[in-house]
Amino acid sequence: MPNRRNVYFFHPKNQETKALVSPLIELAKQYDFQVVDHFDSANIIVSIGGDGAFLQAVRQSGFRDDCLYAGVTTSDQLSFYCDFHIDETDKMIEAITTENIEVRRFPVLQTQIDQGTSFYCLNECSIRSGVIKTLSLDVFINENHFETFRGDGMIISTPTGSTAYNKSVSGAVVDPLIPCMQVSELASLNNNNYRTLGSSFILSAEHTLTLKLSNDNNHSPIIGIDNEALNARQVDQVQIRLSDRQIKTVKLKDNSFWQRVKRTFL
Repeated sequence: MPNRRNVYFFHPKNQETKALVSPLIELAKQYDFQVVDHFDSANIIVSIGGDGAFLQAVRQSGFRDDCLYAGVTTSDQLSFYCDFHIDETDKMIEAITTENIEVRRFPVLQTQIDQGTSFYCLNECSIRSGVIKTLSLDVFINENHFETFRGDGMIISTPTGSTAYNKSVSGAVVDPLIPCMQVSELASLNNNNYRTLGSSFILSAEHTLTLKLSNDNNHSPIIGIDNEALNARQVDQVQIRLSDRQIKTVKLKDNSFWQRVKRTFL
């Protein structure tokens, strides 16, 4: 990593985690990396914990596409966003001393609520009813009405997020090399009165998905962005597209996306 020398370690500020991170800080300094106190000054951001910590590191640092993210897990098994285990210092040394390091790029969703602020998602955006009743959504692909959905909600996932919430509702696992987003239903109503596609579908990066809440909703849905929920009191529509941003991570030879899928599910 000849041009990336400023490292920020993202981790919980408790004594137990600080004790785990301390050897990593010394290792970084040993190989002439500068450990910085804020992620704004870093061009390498290392999360300590698991996939949840990695998602928070990306979110809190603003989904930067000008730096390299790396995940270090403290559990017994590697996860989808964590290439390293806290005890595998040999792999970390190999990664930081390799001149021609390979970089993995993950697609990111851009979500806009009404005409307000845009939010980014590395895993998925989900929309669900805020009360115990079905949610009614008019689904548009670009400017064209596709269907009227009635049910518990919808999940829109990235390829890397396809193995998370999306997979639990029988969505497809998608190769991250395909720039796309997947739309999956949550308990849709399909009968003589209501009809939806009834299966997940995939949209390319050229398309924009718009979900318009029908007038009979209370317009206060629960909107999830990765592992956080947005506090939105009234929502008329949610627009989702694939962002131009990409999250860059270290790519190890023995830890491809499909090796992770096999290790996790098979």
